[in-house]
Amino acid sequence: MHVQEWLETVPAVAVYALVGIVIGLESLGIPLPGEIILVSSALLASQHGDIDPVILGACATAGAIIGDSIGYAIGRKGGRPLLAWLGGKFPRHFSEAHIATAERSFQKWGMWAVFFGRFVALLRIFAGPLAGVLHMPYWKFLTANVLGGILWAGGTTAVIYYVGIVAESWLKRFSWLGLVLAVLIGLTSMLVLKRKAKKTAAATAATAPAPATVGD
Repeated sequence: MHVQEWLETVPAVAVYALVGIVIGLESLGIPLPGEIILVSSALLASQHGDIDPVILGACATAGAIIGDSIGYAIGRKGGRPLLAWLGGKFPRHFSEAHIATAERSFQKWGMWAVFFGRFVALLRIFAGPLAGVLHMPYWKFLTANVLGGILWAGGTTAVIYYVGIVAESWLKRFSWLGLVLAVLIGLTSMLVLKRKAKKTAAATAATAPAPATVGD
């Protein structure tokens, strides 16, 4: 069953809790489809009046901030042995190459890696634990975590909600042809962004200096 179809069978309160918990666990460092759940829930809210987009955005934001903070605390206490353990449990997400790429991002951007990492699937999982492992000053982490969480979770909810309202009205007038066109445009954009992201990551890996501890 599609995520959105399944969400339609869940009460609004359960949707709020599900979004907050899944995003919180993803931000903590567990590979989960937080973004998919958030986008599906926001789209569902645009089509059904039972789900309040404001409450949904607030739950997503709280989950993102709290999850990242817990991940930071775990990373600070567990250190690099924690990353090695995660690499054994989730080799696809916590491989040495992915960790090295994330470390270079932190070395180059500092607290901004936490902020902008919220919008990148890989860094969204790494941000909290890795900031703790690298001993980023907590006030820097917290500032970037709160701002990034509000902008990503709240912004995504608002954008998808209003796009869903507009798209529903638009698709009613243009029938299935509009839906096909929208899907094709979305897939093309996604493929282009993925290709650019891979090229950027490869270039960064080739030119970036060796990772070091994030200073005060």
